[in-house]
Amino acid sequence: MNRRRARLRAFTLIEVLISLAIFALASVVLAAAYLNVLGGYQAVARRQQGEEEWKLVRSVVLSESDRQKVEAGGRLQLSDNSTMRWTATIEGTAVADLFAVTVRAEPEVSLNNENRAREQKILLLRPKWSDPVERDKLRSVSQQRLAKQR
Repeated sequence: MNRRRARLRAFTLIEVLISLAIFALASVVLAAAYLNVLGGYQAVARRQQGEEEWKLVRSVVLSESDRQKVEAGGRLQLSDNSTMRWTATIEGTAVADLFAVTVRAEPEVSLNNENRAREQKILLLRPKWSDPVERDKLRSVSQQRLAKQR
């Protein structure tokens, strides 16, 4: 009778194998979820680094008052010892002293085959960049347009 009770309390080989299979499946799912979380953290860190690089490029362009220097572009040393090359294209607008500046920046060496090149159009109010003749023309056109609206 004791043998019969012992047999009823023990697990069969099939029950043990099924429980191991369930445990292995759960382990695989949890490991995949963990790797996805790590990948997400890395993607966020890369995005933040790119944003910081772009802020640095914009600050250099916005702080430069000489139009020729902005149009010539330049290079920036980044925190990871890489170099970012930037160029700018300046176009006049229909408003006096307002310029549309298209800034392009890309690293000189791309790591991991990532495309970190960016482009942005910025409107800048820079009276020093204006041609006095062009400025007077734009102002007179604006004054005529305002006079017609009255």
